[in-house]
Amino acid sequence: MFSLLYDEILKTSDVIVVKVGTNVISCPNGLLNEPRIVQLCHDLCAMMEKQQRIVLVTSGAVGAGMGQLGLAERPTEIAYLQAVAALGQGQLIETYSQTLRSYGVKCAQILLTANDLSHRESYLNIRNTILTLHDWGILPIINENDTVSVSELHTTFGDNDRLAALVANLFDHPLLILLTDVDGLFDRDPKDHDATLIPVVTRWSPDLMKMVAEKSSGRSKGGMSSKLKAAKMLTASGGNVIVANGDREETLRRIFSARETGTLFLMQDYLTARKRWLGFAVRTKGRLMLDDGAVNAIVTKGKSLLPVGVTGADGNFDRGEIVSLIDSHNREVGRGLTNYGLQDVLRICGRKTSELHAIIGQNVHTEVIHRDNMQLVD
Repeated sequence: MFSLLYDEILKTSDVIVVKVGTNVISCPNGLLNEPRIVQLCHDLCAMMEKQQRIVLVTSGAVGAGMGQLGLAERPTEIAYLQAVAALGQGQLIETYSQTLRSYGVKCAQILLTANDLSHRESYLNIRNTILTLHDWGILPIINENDTVSVSELHTTFGDNDRLAALVANLFDHPLLILLTDVDGLFDRDPKDHDATLIPVVTRWSPDLMKMVAEKSSGRSKGGMSSKLKAAKMLTASGGNVIVANGDREETLRRIFSARETGTLFLMQDYLTARKRWLGFAVRTKGRLMLDDGAVNAIVTKGKSLLPVGVTGADGNFDRGEIVSLIDSHNREVGRGLTNYGLQDVLRICGRKTSELHAIIGQNVHTEVIHRDNMQLVD
C-alpha cells in the first residue's frame, strides 16, 4: 500500500542511519548474537553496493561486557558501568569489523559524548569525518562513549535512540531506521489481541505517547517512548523515521526493497543545518524567562527577543552561548544564541531599548537574541 512512499523516501534520503538496540544484537544471556550481526552486516553492505550512504548506530557495549562477565543485570554504579562498557566495546567493534571484512567492507568506530555534538566546530568535524568515510566506502559505526563519560551515562543522550536522531540530524533529508524488538507503534499495548499496528504517522500528536507500553530490560536503556521522542525530533527538522522489528531477519531487506515494514513517521518540517544544531544538538547554558508578550512575538510573529520581554534569567552563560527560552508556565518554547551574558541580562531585563546605552555603555545589541539565531521548540 505504501511501497511508492517508501521508494520515494529511499531515493531522496541523503543518508540512511540504522540504529540497533542491545536486545536486537544480544542473546538472552547478554552475549552478542553473532548470527544476527552477520545478517545485519550483509543487509547494510548490500545497500552500500547501491552507492547509498549508510551510518550504523549501535548499542551493545555494556550488554557485551555483561555477557563476558556473566552479569544478569545492568550495573548501576558509574565505575562498574564504565568498566563493563570498556570490556564490551572492544568485542563489539571487533565482531562488526570481522564480519564486514568478509563482505569486503571496512568500518570505522566513532565514539561520541553529548559535548561532541554540542559545540559547533566539533559538530561540523563529526559530519565531515562521516562524509569522508563515505567517500572512501567505509561504514561509520557510532556508539556513545560510555567509558569516558560520567554524567553522560545517565543524562547525556539518555539512550542511543536520541544519539541516532542527532547523528541523522547532521545531514539533510536523512532516513533513520530504529530497529527494536517490537513490530512498530501500536494503537494500544501490543499484548492486547485487538492491538493494531500503525503503518504510517503523517502528523505528530501528543496522543501518540499514550499508546506506548514500555517493557523493562536489564541490558538496555531505551524503550518505545524514547523512539517516539527521537522520531518527533527528526521529523520536526527534515527527516523520516521507521521503527521496525530488528529481531526479524527480513526487516532491513524489506525496507531497502521499499516494502511496508513497521511504522513510518513522515517528515513534518525542514530546518537548515544551523537551525537543527541550535534546536536539538546544543546543551543550553542557562535560561531566559519571558513574559507572555515576548512569547507571542517570537512564536507567532517570528520576532527577535528584546530586553523588555525578559523577566529573569539563571544559569551560567556568557555572550554567544546557547540559552533556553522559558514561558510563564515554565515550558521551553525555544533556544537561541544570546547577545548578552547572564549579568548583563539581569541588568537589562524588562528595560526598553532606548535605555540600553545608559545601562550597558558600549557594544549594545538591540536584541537579546536575534530571530536568525533562534530556534523554536515544539
